[in-house]
Amino acid sequence: MTADLLIINIKCIVQVRESISHFLAGKEMAELPTLDDGYLLITGERISGLGPMSALPQISSAVTVDAAGGWLFPSFVDSHTHLVYAASREEEFVMKIAGATYEEIASRGGGILNSAKKIQAMSEEELFERSLPRAHEIIGSGTGAVEIKSGYGLTVKDELKMLKVARRIGKETLLTVKTTFLGAHTVPRETNKDDYIRSILNEMIPAIAEQKLADYIDVFCEQGFFSPDETEIIAEAGKRYGMRPRLHANQLHRSGGVQAGVRVGAISVDHLENIGDEEIQLLKGTETMPTALPGAAFFLNLPFPPARKMIDSGLPLGIASDFNPGSAPTGNMPLMLSLACIKMKMTPQEAINASTINTAYTLGLLDTYGSIGIGKMASVFITKPMPSLAFMPYSFGSSLISKVILKGRVIQGSRDNKR
Repeated sequence: MTADLLIINIKCIVQVRESISHFLAGKEMAELPTLDDGYLLITGERISGLGPMSALPQISSAVTVDAAGGWLFPSFVDSHTHLVYAASREEEFVMKIAGATYEEIASRGGGILNSAKKIQAMSEEELFERSLPRAHEIIGSGTGAVEIKSGYGLTVKDELKMLKVARRIGKETLLTVKTTFLGAHTVPRETNKDDYIRSILNEMIPAIAEQKLADYIDVFCEQGFFSPDETEIIAEAGKRYGMRPRLHANQLHRSGGVQAGVRVGAISVDHLENIGDEEIQLLKGTETMPTALPGAAFFLNLPFPPARKMIDSGLPLGIASDFNPGSAPTGNMPLMLSLACIKMKMTPQEAINASTINTAYTLGLLDTYGSIGIGKMASVFITKPMPSLAFMPYSFGSSLISKVILKGRVIQGSRDNKR
């Protein structure tokens, strides 16, 4: 039987909530409950106690970890990634520097089609071996739960391959993994859109559902990719097989993706670099979480989503990384916090709520992830000593995490996190 784990001398425990059953919106996003000078007790995979050091229990059998004045946070919940991919695309990065647009790169055989060609030539085992280091990488930067999409396969066989690799990452690491089918990412060059959509509806979705490989379905609703009407057809088909929609929306244009997302009851609409007042009003009172991906906006030099306007209008907001080889080649969530604060004018409290509570909501994980409380999953990280909460986003690019604990297990190194 595994001994209890007792973390002592924590300067501040962040996101302490006995229970939370819904996302945070508007002014609620500024509220971040904390506990100073605390301890945390872990039994098995769960948090079993917490409180001030002045009430520290005597547990002789516990393994003790001294936080030494560091801060303790719940693990980040990264609700939008394309972490499973075959190879990097830095040659396109150079093309962007020279002035090529996203659409121009795609028209030259780059972009999603570039990644698809490489995945189609790769075995499932090799794809897993290439993707696994990225899983270890995000664990080291504080992520404990992650969504992973397909979408670089574009054939039945290769979409299944990607989703199998994503599921395997959830089995062979301590990450909690949710998977999303994104066959409607682009149209393969060798077919036309109508035929490809029929393949998604009649072949891909049933095959994926039969093998229980996807929790969600996604569509890239964007000019030149999939229209709002096409998006709704695909999303509704996924729903019939138990996959709730979460959509790429309004990245490059006012694409109608938000409207489509609300109509199909999507759990989230993600990107939103080109969201306007109409979409903000439409999202009010819905269960659909607007989710910003500041790493993609930064890397592509796009407008950042108007977080201040959305929050001040009473909306919730999620923050995720969009980790992918073409437009956001990092899954570093502390960096996403910095970008959210610097470029989107979010407060540190809002950014932390957006990347824990609100993203946990979109992955159906509020009962276990996103906050610190008895019975929650013991997936947390400890920082080096910091003078304040704001020091985390302020110190962008710095390595502030001293220790990661996932499901009650202390992670000693970037590769020491297998089950």
